[in-house]
Amino acid sequence: MARILSIDYGEKRTGIAVTDELQIIASGLTTVNTKALISFLKEYTSKEKVELFLVGEPKQMDNTASESEKQIRPFILKLQNQFPNIPIVRVDERFTSKMAFQTMIDSGLKKQQRKNKALIDEISATLILQGYLYSK
Repeated sequence: MARILSIDYGEKRTGIAVTDELQIIASGLTTVNTKALISFLKEYTSKEKVELFLVGEPKQMDNTASESEKQIRPFILKLQNQFPNIPIVRVDERFTSKMAFQTMIDSGLKKQQRKNKALIDEISATLILQGYLYSK
């Protein structure tokens, strides 16, 4: 089997999480500068087999698209062009940032460590991936 890679796309930073090869465990991989995201994914997929990209879908409480969706759509087109053989699934990402922050508190991270936005993005990508795995 191959890995599933989850992307919590952001204007500046993007959190990335992956499964193990058996697609059982979701783990945070890293946070990358969004401008370098496609390059990072090319390098990663050249070393690891990825069968699916999950991309967070930000929605409002009334289920309409969030404002940040305008930045994600062009990224998804690039992703499709660069990786035509890897399907893309969108996953509702409502509340993942809040859940990521609560996870940091629950795990005992100090206040200074909880200010690390890159870590929040990585945890958010992991939560998106875990939610997908649970729903399978």
